[in-house]
Amino acid sequence: MNKAVIKKTLSAVRGRLPAFIAVMILAAGYAALSLYVPLLFGDAIDSLAYSPVDFKALLPILFKTAAFSAAAALLQLLLNLINNRTAYGITSELRQKTFEKLNRLPLSYLDSHPSGDTLSRFTNDAEQFADGLLLGFTQLFTGVSLIIGTLIFMLTIKPSVTAAVVLLTPVSLLTARFIASRTFGMFSKQTADTARQTAFITETVGEQKTVRALGAEDDGRRRFREYNEALRRSSMKATFSSSLTNPSTRCVNAVVYAAVALTGALTVISGGGMTVGALSSFLAYANKYTKPFNEISGVIAELQSALACAERIFGFLELPEEPADGTVDRAGLSDEVEIRDMSFSYIEDRPLIEHMNFTAAPGKHTAIVGPTGCGKTTFINLLMRFYDVTGGSVCVGGTDVRDMTRRSLRTGYGMVLQETWLRYGTVAENIAIGRPGASRDEITEAAKNAHAHGFIERLPQGYDTVIGEDGGGLSQGQKQLLCIARVMLCRPHMLILDEATSSIDTMTEKKIQSAFDSLTDGRTAFIVAHRLSTVLNADEILVMRSGSIVERGTHASLMEKRGFYYGLYQSQFKQGKQI
Repeated sequence: MNKAVIKKTLSAVRGRLPAFIAVMILAAGYAALSLYVPLLFGDAIDSLAYSPVDFKALLPILFKTAAFSAAAALLQLLLNLINNRTAYGITSELRQKTFEKLNRLPLSYLDSHPSGDTLSRFTNDAEQFADGLLLGFTQLFTGVSLIIGTLIFMLTIKPSVTAAVVLLTPVSLLTARFIASRTFGMFSKQTADTARQTAFITETVGEQKTVRALGAEDDGRRRFREYNEALRRSSMKATFSSSLTNPSTRCVNAVVYAAVALTGALTVISGGGMTVGALSSFLAYANKYTKPFNEISGVIAELQSALACAERIFGFLELPEEPADGTVDRAGLSDEVEIRDMSFSYIEDRPLIEHMNFTAAPGKHTAIVGPTGCGKTTFINLLMRFYDVTGGSVCVGGTDVRDMTRRSLRTGYGMVLQETWLRYGTVAENIAIGRPGASRDEITEAAKNAHAHGFIERLPQGYDTVIGEDGGGLSQGQKQLLCIARVMLCRPHMLILDEATSSIDTMTEKKIQSAFDSLTDGRTAFIVAHRLSTVLNADEILVMRSGSIVERGTHASLMEKRGFYYGLYQSQFKQGKQI
């Protein structure tokens, strides 16, 4: 087993130590009470084995047996209640920590890892952790308590016969250890294959329209068969290997039971001081002694799987986080944005943006245009500090954004992206995500300004219409109008519009543009666009190419230069009409 993972697991459950102590005490009490019952049964058999039958002694034994059995059952019930509460409480805490960790991870990790793999750590891994590791702890400790208890009771009955049991015990332990030591790697492979399949299913379900539009169903089925077959093979190997433990130990335990029965019977026949009732009790103890080994061998298999899942969870929790947050509150600063000798690259030896300098005066509207892959969206990511620059700085109000709190920096921007994000809930709730306390009148006014009020009113329940995940049931243009209304409701200090009208028809775009003019009036705004018709009135246009600003100016001045911007504009317009 991985000792480092075990140490981390013990550290994670340290806060639940009182509950674990209670579980151990209850397990020990349950073992003691349940083990006293066979001794009573032996006394009962002895009272029946000789004539005349001693009914006067038999009845108290039966009453005591019932009382001890009921008490043992009650302790086991309490043990299970405490253990379940503890196990799932720890799992809940781990899921909470994992979710909080997600919010502290750099976007570089999220951009480079499948979302389904991360989802698997929340669901499959955490669930297996509870079932295998934490719930298995009770079975393990209860089993150990029963083994120790049965040895004590057997020694009080006949030490010489007990020796036969003890001498054969190491064979069972060595058998279980030999098999278990070879299963951890198999369970790790099974867990990784499960995560890969979950990631693929999550992506396929989320992009089902695209898959069908591209006719990629056959390729999807082929890839799923490959992942499914890999998971089947790894699951079969892990399960088969771990399943060998139980029958192997049962075989050894059967030999133990037979040795006890033979030795005990010979002792009774020879008059060696052992009664029929004592032999019956001893055989019951021998059975109870060997049974925990079978259960423990199964628990060990579960522990192997649980530790493999724990390794993935703890590995996720130990991932490097975003650089430390700043302390400056952006709210008290001006809206001037200054780029000072900024450089950035996603991959260390492949620079994207190098030595960029630029200043956006407060209240000015800056458009960022250029071909795909030139760095426009990266520029926005750096403004929002989704990524940190690798050289130079990004300053707002004369202060480096790395010195600001991320929350104050990002809440200072209103952002409308090309990719919309809506959640399951009513239309009004989706508009008010940025201002949960907004009144219905304010929500309606924002929707009117975004020209979304008309289609919202035509929905079955208007603003109270429940829309599906990611705005299911709405067109892409309608979803984008709701996102625009959301920003209009918040009215932030600065705006970022990243292809904000890309999914809206030309007539609606003109209306939205007038709404944006009202919204951006007096505010610093950055407008990323492919459609140059949306940036004609910008105070300054930055023309990017291969990560650098190659031209800057107003639309008119750039057209007069007849440079790169002029070529872009001409490629989109012909005879005065956009193509």
